[in-house]
Amino acid sequence: MPWLGSAPRWAAAAGRWGCRLLVLLLFLVPGPGGASEITFELPDNAKQCFYEDITQGTKCTLEFQVITGGHYDVDCRLEDPDGNVLYKEMKKQYDSYTFTASKNGTYKFCFSNEFSTFTHKTVYFDFQVGEDPPLFPSENRVSALTQMESACVSIHEALKSVIDYQTHFRLREAQGRSRAEDLNTRVAYWSVGEALILLVVSIGQVFLLKSFFSDKRTTTTRVGS
Repeated sequence: MPWLGSAPRWAAAAGRWGCRLLVLLLFLVPGPGGASEITFELPDNAKQCFYEDITQGTKCTLEFQVITGGHYDVDCRLEDPDGNVLYKEMKKQYDSYTFTASKNGTYKFCFSNEFSTFTHKTVYFDFQVGEDPPLFPSENRVSALTQMESACVSIHEALKSVIDYQTHFRLREAQGRSRAEDLNTRVAYWSVGEALILLVVSIGQVFLLKSFFSDKRTTTTRVGS
């Protein structure tokens, strides 16, 4: 039963490190916001669930995409601690759902491939819990952000966008590669099948033409009186 822990988002960390190169006095302090990104195999006729403890009022986003397998679709279901269904979709290739936790407790979301008999799937999901902590906390501040600090915030947000775009394009590239490999396998099998059919037809034609031009000797038998 996989359990998702709260971890600082890599994009936020990258943004803070970029700003640290500009302002040496900055320190990276993990905040309450976090995200979990996982890519996993979902066998045929299987169901995989994940659990996350969320406090009331926390904004969360679930985003998923099927990378490989079959028609690239999967069932997804999200439930609150009382078992109420917050989100349910059948045979979706990709989707995103944002909600605000209405109560404290353990939230569960499941991916199901039970409708598939032969093909397994590779599924990616990104579950964001809460907001990223501010780069410059506003507590105990008596002045506005300096020009350098404002530039750091802009770089931080830009790096977060870059990470999101990179993840998106990596998923698209992996899905395209899977489709290309599957198509290449089908073309190879079809080519081998065509070659075998041509070989059988050629041998059959040779024997057929040979039978047309073969010498048929007739044997005459005399019946004596």
